[in-house]
Amino acid sequence: MLSVSHLACVRGDRRLFSGLAFSLEAGGRLHVGGENGAGKTSLLRILCGLAPAEAGEIRWHGEPIHELGDEYRQAVLYLGHHNALKEELTALENLRIAAALAGVRLGEDEGVDLLRRAGLLGREDLPVRVLSQGQKRRVALARLLWSKAPLWILDEPFVALDVAAVGWLAGVIGAHVAGGGMAVLTSHQEVDIPGGTAQTLRIAA
Repeated sequence: MLSVSHLACVRGDRRLFSGLAFSLEAGGRLHVGGENGAGKTSLLRILCGLAPAEAGEIRWHGEPIHELGDEYRQAVLYLGHHNALKEELTALENLRIAAALAGVRLGEDEGVDLLRRAGLLGREDLPVRVLSQGQKRRVALARLLWSKAPLWILDEPFVALDVAAVGWLAGVIGAHVAGGGMAVLTSHQEVDIPGGTAQTLRIAA
């Protein structure tokens, strides 16, 4: 279980939010809403342990995440605004490198199959720099298909996707939470995600 209490965030001389609290159990997803600049991305980065909170506490299965270190980081898959792809490498190379960095062994044939499932059949060996923005996003999102992390933290995962890809991704997230995973995500789009128990947290600007 992920639990957050009395969380506050300050960036520069501006307080983005304070007093945030929620809990998320297996099979649950949390949609974080708010206007641009309200602190949604800052909240997700704090939840990942990538940025410090001004105040408050985050616990994973009852333990503070700062005490868990690598144990918590291995439990989280974070996908941010940027796709974190190397433009000169192919889609397949990017996917396999990301898997290796996460300690997951991903064979070439398996990688090709995952990219096919992500709608990239025939583009596996193309340099990422020649792909469209939507295709690049699909390469990044294909990481979800090999991830064994129980907690997915996704910042605007549906951005740059066409209607078919939005439906595919909604199904992937839904299957993850229906199988006992957890997801925290931001999105300006209204997307029907099947499965799991849904919560909403809105950050006031």
